[in-house]
Amino acid sequence: MDAVDLGVNLFVALFALVDPIGNIPIFAAATAGASTRQRLSVAALICVFVAAFLAFFFFTGLSLLQFFGISLAAFRIAGGILLLLLGLDMTREDFLKSFTDSDAAHDAMDVRGYARRRFQRLVVPFAIPLMIGPGAISTIIIQAGEAEKVGPAGTAAGVIAIAAAAAVSFLCFALTGPISRILGDVGMSIIVRVLGLILCALAIQFILIGLSEALPGMISSGVTTPYPQGGH
Repeated sequence: MDAVDLGVNLFVALFALVDPIGNIPIFAAATAGASTRQRLSVAALICVFVAAFLAFFFFTGLSLLQFFGISLAAFRIAGGILLLLLGLDMTREDFLKSFTDSDAAHDAMDVRGYARRRFQRLVVPFAIPLMIGPGAISTIIIQAGEAEKVGPAGTAAGVIAIAAAAAVSFLCFALTGPISRILGDVGMSIIVRVLGLILCALAIQFILIGLSEALPGMISSGVTTPYPQGGH
């Protein structure tokens, strides 16, 4: 694998795992009533945080988890539990209301203050673990090992892929206004609830994979990998 292949593969994987398109309804609910500048400022802070966090794990790899004595299996289980709680919350009728900021309309000119408050509210659980979950972190760690084999060019390709994934995520969130207007409140509510159900299933899958790694042989491989590549 050369640097170009590594960068392309990492970008595609990160875009799928970060899933900015699927997270647009939640971001729209979190910035309801905000002006365009306010929404863009929040999106910029979140995407810069995502890029910085992923880059941090790209360069530290497993060393940080090893320092705290945390296995990747334990990280998967913990991330799965957080995702499960978030997914259950998303199926509630008042979930979208919990993200709203009643001060957005009154602080239309206070872009920095609004962005800072929304960013603090959305770091957990939106940025972590919804956007940056166990899958994204494990992918970064694995690709960091591949980058070391390629050399400096591989490291550069990895950094570029991370920056590109964050930039595309920002562009997706920048389109939140038009998309939310098209879907309306009812459409947004339906999508969020369906995504909540999917997120619950994904969370259970993370937990099952973590348990299978922590307790080998306890869980069937057909459960942890129900659709193996190349299978029929």
